Amino acid sequence: MLTHDTTFDYEAQLFACAGGDEKALRRLYDREARWLLGVALRIVVRRELADEVVHDAFLRIWQKSGTYSPALGSARGWMYSVVRHRALDVVRQLRRDPALPGAHEALLDEVPVEADDPLQSLTRGRDNSALHLCLQQLDDDKRACILLAYVDGFSQTQIASLLVRPLGTIKAWTRRGLLALKDCLS
Repeated sequence: MLTHDTTFDYEAQLFACAGGDEKALRRLYDREARWLLGVALRIVVRRELADEVVHDAFLRIWQKSGTYSPALGSARGWMYSVVRHRALDVVRQLRRDPALPGAHEALLDEVPVEADDPLQSLTRGRDNSALHLCLQQLDDDKRACILLAYVDGFSQTQIASLLVRPLGTIKAWTRRGLLALKDCLS
């Protein structure tokens, strides 16, 4: 399982970005870019688009860091929201832009209808599988914890940050979800 250094202060780095500290942005990039790329890739499917999404998202993080408010959630969660929204904007733009060059037509076919649904990407091609049916029976919170951990590779600490929930709650949801899956699959 991945470890998470709890001493890194995302909030302080965002505030430093708001103050014009380019090194703070670099620290955020070095710390999170690979994880954010995974989020973008899951949504836009194509690597080159995911790279562009992460690039654009870091520009937005730099430009909008002053709008971050700790009262609305964790700094890390805010960064993930920026990437997710940018990736979804790209998917929407590709779907509605009739003037796309022919080279992009294949891309549109590759973008799933619900690109931000990890359950669909996990079970694509296996819609009638027992795992798919059991995952659907879980409540949204437990399913999200399991998919973020076992599909996306996030640690429970990272999931807690992303979902803006206490770590103990994430651990409980994950454990209960795994027990429910075990019962369902047996």
